[in-house]
Amino acid sequence: MTFDYAASAELFLPKGKPGARRTTSYRRFRTAAEAIRFAIEEFPAIRTLGAWMRVGDERFDGDHIRRLYESNSYPRRRRAPKVRLTE
Repeated sequence: MTFDYAASAELFLPKGKPGARRTTSYRRFRTAAEAIRFAIEEFPAIRTLGAWMRVGDERFDGDHIRRLYESNSYPRRRRAPKVRLTE
């Protein structure tokens, strides 16, 4: 299956503490590539747990969003990883 990074996408991010009654934040993006970048680069890992994205009739969970971001087919420039210095 090939993924259409140019398709419009909806991103749903949980708000609040896990286990408690949580609300969901909703954002619409012009392209799935933009939604994927936002989910991976702008939110700490704990906030993306439970996140999901809808592209057309397909639903993608947080793990799938990360795999799409790490794919060789991902069309956007990725943020450079932070380098940790060790003593």
